[in-house]
Amino acid sequence: MSITLTEKAATKVKDLIQQQNAPATAGLRVRVVGGGCSGLSYQLAVDPQAGSGDKVYESHGVKVFLDPKSALFVAGTEIDWQESIMGAAFAFKNPMAKGSCGCGSSFTA
Repeated sequence: MSITLTEKAATKVKDLIQQQNAPATAGLRVRVVGGGCSGLSYQLAVDPQAGSGDKVYESHGVKVFLDPKSALFVAGTEIDWQESIMGAAFAFKNPMAKGSCGCGSSFTA
């Protein structure tokens, strides 16, 4: 099961890759780490290339890199980019999450 980006999220990631003058091999690194009010948190970063052992997906022309451990927690997740009067941020629709905090940046699996 893969991880996907909405068109808006993919556009935002492409903008970030361009702003950082990243190489053509660059993509979005998605990690799940311990922490946050619900126990697990998402970390996103532009990474110049996939690491050995990474799962690599492509969504709307953007490469998404997942290490095997993080992949266990985000299979089937859709990442969206949302803008509102309260700010702008990536949002996660994670079918593996059993619960999440109010801000949506951490979850329980």
